[in-house]
Amino acid sequence: MTKSTFDLAQQGISTSATLHWNLITAPLVEMAVQRGEGILAKDGPLVVATGAHTGRSAKDKFIVRDAETEETIWWGKTNKGMTPAHFAALKADFLMTVGAKETLFVQDLFGGSQPETRVNVRVITEFAWHSLFVRTLLVRPEAAELAAFVPEFTIIDLPSFRADPERHGCRSETVIAVNFTEKLILIGGTAYAGEMKKSVFGILNYKLPAEGIMPMHCSANIGPAGDTAVFFGLSGTGKTTLSADASRTLIGDDEHGWSDTAVFNFEGGCYAKMIRLSEEAEPEIFATSKRFGTILENVVIDAETRELDFDDDSLAENSRGSYPIDFIPNTSEKNLGPPPKTVIFLTADAYGVLPPIARLTPDQAMYHFLSGYTARVAGTEIGVTEPQATFSTCFGEPFMPRHPSVYGYLLKSRIAKGGVTCWLVNTGWTGGKATMPGIKRMPIKATRALLNAALDGSLSNAEFRTDPNFGFDVPVAVPGVDSTMLDPRAAWADKADYDRTAVKLVGEFIENFVQFEAHVDEGVRQSAPKLLETV
Repeated sequence: MTKSTFDLAQQGISTSATLHWNLITAPLVEMAVQRGEGILAKDGPLVVATGAHTGRSAKDKFIVRDAETEETIWWGKTNKGMTPAHFAALKADFLMTVGAKETLFVQDLFGGSQPETRVNVRVITEFAWHSLFVRTLLVRPEAAELAAFVPEFTIIDLPSFRADPERHGCRSETVIAVNFTEKLILIGGTAYAGEMKKSVFGILNYKLPAEGIMPMHCSANIGPAGDTAVFFGLSGTGKTTLSADASRTLIGDDEHGWSDTAVFNFEGGCYAKMIRLSEEAEPEIFATSKRFGTILENVVIDAETRELDFDDDSLAENSRGSYPIDFIPNTSEKNLGPPPKTVIFLTADAYGVLPPIARLTPDQAMYHFLSGYTARVAGTEIGVTEPQATFSTCFGEPFMPRHPSVYGYLLKSRIAKGGVTCWLVNTGWTGGKATMPGIKRMPIKATRALLNAALDGSLSNAEFRTDPNFGFDVPVAVPGVDSTMLDPRAAWADKADYDRTAVKLVGEFIENFVQFEAHVDEGVRQSAPKLLETV
């Protein structure tokens, strides 16, 4: 146990609790089990349940609106304001609760793997497993660094705390309150550990653009020739799966920064979905579920045999596993690599309109980055028979405190400056809409072949056509890939139905982008898809 010489009292935090400073994995697992916070599965992982909150409470997150943030935050449905007076009342009640606790856990950690750009974060928790979680997910300092550690930001995480909407200016008994002026984040009323991870992501998304560094919700890996690729994509598009390539070195699976000298992981661990996990489909991730030091959230476990059931979603559809990044084979030793040569935007188009791969100009890349499109299959819901378009700007809207154009222009300038090649890869459905009988997703073998050709540069030498709807370049033929699949319209049996569906999707893109038109230049505006006549 290494304790910083900069203690809680120097932060104005007074408590009579027994403080456990920077405990490592084994004692934290021991204490979590002893305190009844979780149980060990047969092969060693710690299994915990998060109760009512099995995911982020996006509607309960607030940013203090003051002189620091008034002109820098993108206020609206995503970033909601809290008054300084309400935060002051909330902070007073949090510190009173901290003062009365018998036991607390403190972790001093880094957000970011590049030393010159990282942020020092102190996390105070009431659960041992939360302390283990945040220690696993962030970057762990060396002992000498811990002794001299001074926090820049502090997170206090108290699942037992119950907020008062009238007194604290929030929506419910659950609250995530971010104060960029005081550099303090208060999380109460939820045991979902991902709130801590995403709070640090929010800090870096606010801090780094002012330093000219591009924060990204993406995975990243390095090829044998030292070429870095980054993969943007929303849940279900293949961001984690496609970046976990045995022939390439993994930098990270979720959050990164792009500086002048590197792409660097914000984290020191991974946070993977576990629902319906199989050894055959995802062997590397499956292997982590049999390791001591892994935390499994809301995974069903047999109380006697301690066997796990990844197919049972009775606790949550969003069951998760967190583990150190080095539990995955072939990972970067320093969690960073050189600036990227390739940027991949992943989408799972359930409309069957987009080609499996398309080349983007820098303007088109910014357009699709700001759009952040994928589509969900809603056929399992009663009465819903059509795909549903989802637009999450920057492929991570809930985590972007600044206006999306800030991140968009950073991306566009870095793409242009570095001569980066950009591709849109569709891992969705081909030959029709996902809800049509017999229509299947893009074969993973074809996606891999196209991705490999994009990454090794050979795809740039192919013959291209211009997509009539979106205006980007689409390869006409690629070895090992059915050419019919490369032309989505040709893959549909009913060409008129394809045209009608394409018009609908293009219309959704245009409608969504209205909010950004005044904030982008003419080149980006001209990169919008064109609304064509239906046949």
